[in-house]
This record gives sequence, structure tokens and C-alpha cells, in this order.
Amino acid sequence: MLRNLFLLSLRRGYFYNITLYSPLILYPLIKLWISAILESEQLIKTMKKLIIFASGEKEPDKGGSGFKKLVEATRTGILDVKIVAVVSNHPNGGVFSKAQELGVPFVHSPRGRTANDYRRIVAESCADFTALSGWLGFVQGLDPRTTFNIHPAFDLRKFGGKDFYGHKVHEAVIAAFKRSEVAYSGVTMHFATAKYDDPGAIFFQRKVSIYPDDDADTLAERVNRMEHEWQARITNDVVHGKIHWDGLDPKSICGADLE
Repeated sequence: MLRNLFLLSLRRGYFYNITLYSPLILYPLIKLWISAILESEQLIKTMKKLIIFASGEKEPDKGGSGFKKLVEATRTGILDVKIVAVVSNHPNGGVFSKAQELGVPFVHSPRGRTANDYRRIVAESCADFTALSGWLGFVQGLDPRTTFNIHPAFDLRKFGGKDFYGHKVHEAVIAAFKRSEVAYSGVTMHFATAKYDDPGAIFFQRKVSIYPDDDADTLAERVNRMEHEWQARITNDVVHGKIHWDGLDPKSICGADLE
């Protein structure tokens, strides 16, 4: 605490002319300064590392909002992790633009990637955890204990899998709502297993209301807001072990926050 106050004082210029202080004062101040720097470096070394896979859009001004929110959360203290890289299949799209803006290393991974490609990208980043945030590819070859996805629907059995991604999810939910088959949508986070959008690996869910005058666009906006509200917080719980599992048995999931 004392070291933090000291560094804050330096930044604000309280010790702008340190040569005016006597050696009796100067020596302890220098010791505090060095100690604070060493402690800060040690925290960075021990901080968990996260890589994000986010497809985004081809246009440089569209997509990647979830990725951006996660980065911003690391700077406000909500998400205590170091984001080491972001991956997108669009070389110059919205995710790339946001990565440049935020100072996050960018990796382009074109379609057709294999399990070895996924493993190589994660290994080269030295990441401890992998977050899929609007990633449209099926992830293979990664550890299901440390790889997790956020999906823009509540019922993965009805609205999860290969054909349910992006805006298609909201279109399908609205169509089902008009047929009186569902009463709400939602947000789901789950560990990424060998099964696409595995409903047996869910660890977080929140419902999102659907209104009679909704269409896919208005529903998508509310679901997106819910994602932004919760994704960083729940990601932090996973990274720090509050939510975890053995990677095989759904019954082993601990710390799940379900609605």
C-alpha cells in the first residue's frame, strides 16, 4: 500500500525535485521505489495469460466489440489477466483495427485451420486460457479445461451448433418465438469440447427477454449488451479458478452461475 502511494506521488509530481531532500529521506524513498518496481514486474510475470479468438467483420469499422470490452476490462480491474494476442480470420477487419487501437498483438488465421494450427497459435502466445468471443470456427485440439466460448442464445440444444452463429442465431430465435416455441433468448458461456456448442459444458447463463415487436436486430442489440455486461466478470472467474472442471465430466463443473 505504501509503495502504491509512493508511485502515485511520483506520477503527480509531489517529488518533482528529489535532490532537495536530505539523504535520510532520500534513501528510504529510493528503496521504496525500487521495491515497487520489482513487485510490479513480479506481478506481471505471474499474471495469467489469455488469448482471444474473435472473427469480427471484414469491414475495419465493424465487429470485435466483445474483444474490445475484454481488453478495457483488464484496464479497469474487472478482468485480472494479461491479453497476449487476438486472432481473427479477417486480416484487415474490425478486430484487426481494434487490436491496433488497443495495442494488442494480432494474429491472422485464415479458414481451413486444423487442430495443429490451433495448438500452434496458442502455444506461440504462451497463453494459459483461450476465450472464444464471436469466433465462427469450430475449435479443435485445445484443452477443454482452459478453452471457453460465449454464445448469443440460451438454449444450446435448439440454437447451438454448426449452423447457429452470429445473426443467424437471433433470426432463428425470433422465428421460434413467433411460433410460440420459446419465451426468451439469452447468453451462454460454456467450455469448448469436441462437441460444437456443448450443452453439457455450460457454466454461465442469463436470460434476455423477447418482446412482440422484436426482430433479429433489436434482439441482437439486447443480447450483445448482456454479453458485454457479464463476459469479462465470468472470464475472470474462469481464469482464477472460481469456475473450473476436469474437462470430461459435466458433473465436475464447479462454480457455475446459471439462471
